[in-house]
Amino acid sequence: MLRSFFRAGTLCVISGTLAAAPALADVTGPYGTVVRGANTAIKNAMNAQSAKKNTQGLQPGTVAQVPPVGQVPVGGKAEIGLPTGFTYTVDFSFARPYGNVGSFGNKWMQGGTDVVAGYGFSPKMSVIANYYELQHYPVGFNSGQVPFFLPNGFPPIPGVNPSCVDLSGATSSTCTGISSPVDVTTKDKFFLGLWENLINVGKFRGRSIPIVVTPTYVSRWSQVNASGGNGDVVPFVDLNGIPHFGISTRTTQVYSLAVTIPFLKTPKMFGTFTVAPSWLVHTAGLNQVNHAQLYQILYLEYNPTPSTKIFLEPQSSRDYLPADPYAQHVAAYFAGIAQRLGPTAFVQLVLNSGGPTNYSPYGIKQLNCLQLPCSANTLPMVGGLKATQLQIQIGIGSPSVIQF
Repeated sequence: MLRSFFRAGTLCVISGTLAAAPALADVTGPYGTVVRGANTAIKNAMNAQSAKKNTQGLQPGTVAQVPPVGQVPVGGKAEIGLPTGFTYTVDFSFARPYGNVGSFGNKWMQGGTDVVAGYGFSPKMSVIANYYELQHYPVGFNSGQVPFFLPNGFPPIPGVNPSCVDLSGATSSTCTGISSPVDVTTKDKFFLGLWENLINVGKFRGRSIPIVVTPTYVSRWSQVNASGGNGDVVPFVDLNGIPHFGISTRTTQVYSLAVTIPFLKTPKMFGTFTVAPSWLVHTAGLNQVNHAQLYQILYLEYNPTPSTKIFLEPQSSRDYLPADPYAQHVAAYFAGIAQRLGPTAFVQLVLNSGGPTNYSPYGIKQLNCLQLPCSANTLPMVGGLKATQLQIQIGIGSPSVIQF
């Protein structure tokens, strides 16, 4: 009798309370603009050195051969570092999640926007403002089975406390299915302010080594569909079983100092490595400490044609959101192909995936009923967030920053 009562109660709980499930982690870092801008400056500086070396030693009256179009930005002059003057890019994107997202999460997600505006004072210094949106759907919220715990004071009874909840909606003799799906579609929104500085540090085989140092400010906030129109404010139970209400789980501000160095440059290949120690502007929510967290980004690029780019960007980053008692150690990758469409337009296809290695399991870990009736007083405990999505971007921009 008791078993049947609480199994029926659990069914009601799911429809009214799982909408509070927060997404604790983020699979992507906010440093795409930092890496892109640094890569552009380093490419230009290294190409300028090659062009200068190739023209040295020509006999008087000799005419140097005009370089291929692919060596310089189409529609613009050859830069020797950071693009100068006003530059911009604007793109729109949509994405489809993959992985263990359940049947409800297996759909194309709402589109995102990316706007970048910059001004180069000289080939050595520029400032950039960037607003962008990233949509994703985490795994483990609409699939799998999790335990459901009754309030403190109820004795442990196998099959009752805890009982079993099936997040996919399937009901069996041992597990109660969720009565309605949980929409944890998340759109993260970022604002970045960058100050880019191109510096030559020493020489290697007679050529200067350009690096880019980028002090950066990042502000992020989110819209989680499961919040019921309340942004990213979603109640949850922490890893110690303590409930929390009113925390903006995905809102934070970060100071960072990124340094990008090249390690590969051929006519068709290019590679850089970026390290970026970062600090919270202030702690919030469950944050316990605020010391430097290190982002590490490896970038590899191959250009089979002057207008096509294939790239791979593995990352080891540290996300520290208000729902985190300690920083997430996020392992992620971005792999994609980009095609330039004339001097000012491009299309890009990107597969990205990742999740924290020090939070587990991914998605909902368990459900906790705080007090009776459970139908109105149950919150989720969430482990980590892992998401995989295929993103399609279509955009336009200044020729000097759409480089291949």
